[in-house]
Amino acid sequence: MKAAVVVIAIVGGLGYYVWDYNTSPTGGKAKAEASASAAAEEAKTHDPEVGDCVKVADPKGKPVPTVVDCGSPEAEYKMGEMLPGQGQECSAKYDYGIQYYSSRGFDYTLCFTKV
Repeated sequence: MKAAVVVIAIVGGLGYYVWDYNTSPTGGKAKAEASASAAAEEAKTHDPEVGDCVKVADPKGKPVPTVVDCGSPEAEYKMGEMLPGQGQECSAKYDYGIQYYSSRGFDYTLCFTKV
């Protein structure tokens, strides 16, 4: 009889944990989804598209472009072109380029003009 009560208590506790994890608006699954969403939004700010203005952190080392409003005093460059492939060079009409190399084989170069 005691074993049955212990098993019921364990199964009930586990069931409550699973229910709470999946339904709580401030924890569990909701917290994991919010964290993933925030990470995706942060990644978008470092992935400019043609026409976006950016500021560049560490331009001479490992440059990280951050998308900013083109009217902002932070805006340094405007993206003009993305060149797919390894070792691509921006043409002379661009002032700055950032080359990216991926272990998955998708290499590209971003070309910018000064704002």
